[in-house]
Amino acid sequence: MGRWGDGEMGRWGDLVSRYFNILCSIITMLLSVSKETIDLPPGGEVILRYQTWADYEELLESRRDKSAIKIRFDANTQEIRIMSPLPGHGKRADTLADLVKILLGYQEQDWESFDPITLKRFGIKGIEPDSCFYIQNRQAILGQERIDLEVCPPPDLAIEIDLTSLTSAEDYQAIAIPELWIYRRETLHIHLFDGQKYTESSNSSIFPDINVKQLIPKYVERAWKAGSSVALKEFQQFLAEN
Repeated sequence: MGRWGDGEMGRWGDLVSRYFNILCSIITMLLSVSKETIDLPPGGEVILRYQTWADYEELLESRRDKSAIKIRFDANTQEIRIMSPLPGHGKRADTLADLVKILLGYQEQDWESFDPITLKRFGIKGIEPDSCFYIQNRQAILGQERIDLEVCPPPDLAIEIDLTSLTSAEDYQAIAIPELWIYRRETLHIHLFDGQKYTESSNSSIFPDINVKQLIPKYVERAWKAGSSVALKEFQQFLAEN
């Protein structure tokens, strides 16, 4: 096999350079993160390293009304993660939150839910669950315009849908939410906080007599295939019959 001459190598280099420039232009059009604006395509994720709490606050301001874009800050890693969820993320998050409301109603428990919400430990952690619930601590936040964890207790339950990116229970340790649900690949992972760290559990402390690890995935995916209203009605019927 013959070696390429200088001419062929030059033309190949020009071709690679041209395609690289086109690719960079496409990425630039789809992705824009600055103090003035944040634009990400659905399913996009950006990690900014060597960031400060001030950088994080500025990005929260630049997001404006784009509440679907999620922004996290971790002082330990000095990273900001910016995520733009896929449509399937939002639908599963809504369905899962609705299933929790049905379960709470079934147990005759009152609650307050929030979505979207930004939970902060000043200078340490900023995180945005897909939804969260105040149940035991509901009375403490009634009438609050903003949840300030310096004076308010954390939610009793936080929910994350891992479709666009992966969530670690360690992400929530500074926030200290008693129970964290992470829904990933049709599996519900339940994490309980003991005051220092999270431990994965097969049972929910909020719904100890209900097999939520089995039921939640079944009806979340049922909603995706048959429609939300159908799945929620079937779930209510199941609870009424059992």
